[in-house]
Amino acid sequence: MVVKVKTKRIVVCADDFGMNPAVNAGILSLAGMGRVNAASCLAQGPAFKSDAPALAQSGLQLGLHLNFTEPMGQSGLYLPLHRVIIQAYLRRLDAAQVRRQILRQLDSFETVLGRSPDFVDGHQHIHQLPQIREILVRELASRYSERRPWLRFTRTGSQSGVTVPLRLKAQVIQWLGSRRLARLAQRHGFSLNPGFLGVYDFRGGHLLYRRLLRLWLRGAAEGDVLMCHPAAYSDASDALGAQRRAEFEVLASDQTGRWLEKYGVAL
Repeated sequence: MVVKVKTKRIVVCADDFGMNPAVNAGILSLAGMGRVNAASCLAQGPAFKSDAPALAQSGLQLGLHLNFTEPMGQSGLYLPLHRVIIQAYLRRLDAAQVRRQILRQLDSFETVLGRSPDFVDGHQHIHQLPQIREILVRELASRYSERRPWLRFTRTGSQSGVTVPLRLKAQVIQWLGSRRLARLAQRHGFSLNPGFLGVYDFRGGHLLYRRLLRLWLRGAAEGDVLMCHPAAYSDASDALGAQRRAEFEVLASDQTGRWLEKYGVAL
């Protein structure tokens, strides 16, 4: 007897579009294969404009990957992640500067793509930090009064089979502001994804990523977001280049296609 697996619809979101041509090529290739259905964009990244026309035609959900940690040649409020976290929790970030940076990145997204974002999240999850989240939600509510983008919620999804250190990392990300962001977002009429998957330490090559991806797909629930960071090839200037390529090759593999079918995952 054949047991029919109930279909669960999830978002597989490739982050960092615009960081470099290798990332862009990987995301566009996976979009064509139907392995990702969303891309989160560094709207002031050095490679954003060049591949934006192809991205606009990809059929993906497109979001703003709000950035406060990597300048990539831009001036503004860019600090190492640990400093952003500390300053945000001490409420010592310059609120006017935070607002200007959010608006600049939204302006860039809209100017280049000719449309508003479907969703908003944060590079290294900074969108959920104190000060940033309040200003972000306020500006989004004012700017998109008729069509709200949804917001990435970092509440951990299923961690079945995931090692304790990686579970802890996912929990830390969640603890850094997910509940406060959720309450604020819902109060202003923004939707959020139910659960969040894809957290790991960007090590382990193909072998580890293949194992983790299978666990995430198996454990995913309806509406969850699974983030990934693929690149079609290794960029020598990117410290994560080799692991990005490993992610790409696993996501593009026939095995991943079989897992999507086996676990009833639809994008």
